[in-house]
Amino acid sequence: MAEPQLSDFDFELPDQRIAQEPVSPRDAARLLVSRGAAISHHRVSDLDQLLQAGDLLVLNRTRVIPARLFATKNTGGQLEVLLIHPLDDDPQVWRCLVRGKVRIGSQIAIDGTSAEVVALGDDGHRDVRFPADCSVLALAERCGHVPLPPYIRRSDTEADRERYQTVFGDRPGSVAAPTASLHLTEELLARLEARGVQRAMVELAVGPGTFKPVQHERITEHPMHAEHCVCPPETVAAIEACRHRGGRVIAVGTTVVRTLETAAASGTLAPYEGWTRIFLHPPQSLSVVDGLLTNFHLPRSTLLMLVACLTGIEHLHTIYQAAIDGDYRFYSYGDASLILPG
Repeated sequence: MAEPQLSDFDFELPDQRIAQEPVSPRDAARLLVSRGAAISHHRVSDLDQLLQAGDLLVLNRTRVIPARLFATKNTGGQLEVLLIHPLDDDPQVWRCLVRGKVRIGSQIAIDGTSAEVVALGDDGHRDVRFPADCSVLALAERCGHVPLPPYIRRSDTEADRERYQTVFGDRPGSVAAPTASLHLTEELLARLEARGVQRAMVELAVGPGTFKPVQHERITEHPMHAEHCVCPPETVAAIEACRHRGGRVIAVGTTVVRTLETAAASGTLAPYEGWTRIFLHPPQSLSVVDGLLTNFHLPRSTLLMLVACLTGIEHLHTIYQAAIDGDYRFYSYGDASLILPG
């Protein structure tokens, strides 16, 4: 197979197909199912009928932090700060994106807390040091805003604090939701468990790079962003047990795929904790995942390329055209697709 080009992952999407609000209840979202070459149309609430006893759902347990903060410089200028992650060697220094002019040594105030810009990254990031007695996560919870994706053209609301979270997320650290899991409810998860579908967890802290489009026609030249992830021993054991009983490993979201494939990069799935820059695209195949529950992704995005590892490029376009023709809602607050082996 020839190396795929960026233009292979382009498509036209009418603006009205981009969801600005979530559906209610969560599992009322529509679900396009691709089983091999066959496409059918369902609701996420049907998931317990579409999966089989012995299958394993793998979920990303990350939780979105209200990472968008408004700040004031000591000169009076206004800034917007997006928290990304604390540095490994100093948890009081956070890598951030800053909208507004700052330099090393700039003093900024966020809700009465003073902080200092201590480094300027070549990639546009800024490192901001917070006081030793400041819990940055508590500060964000107190005065931060939900960092809705840029294609949601409205301000965040109090309702987004609950709705832009999964019902099971318990590890704060993401600036974007693992959106496939936004559709799951406690009731649906209970029905899946009753059917014999088991569950395991990984963790990947989603960064803003997830929204960065690929700009090189030769996609292998794209500089992949780094995200921190964890695949714990109990998840490795659950996947091995699933394989032994003949079940299927179903990743809920592309973040789960990236975590599992990172953990298996040596050729054997093993516990992993660290950073990943894995870039999954055709003609690569996936070594751990059999199926994928995922939302519909932006054209020319690394996430779309990842999905094509399961579907192939031609069938990927068939799926997306069926979703557009069928008036599915796209992106973070939109509908979902379920990719299953034939």
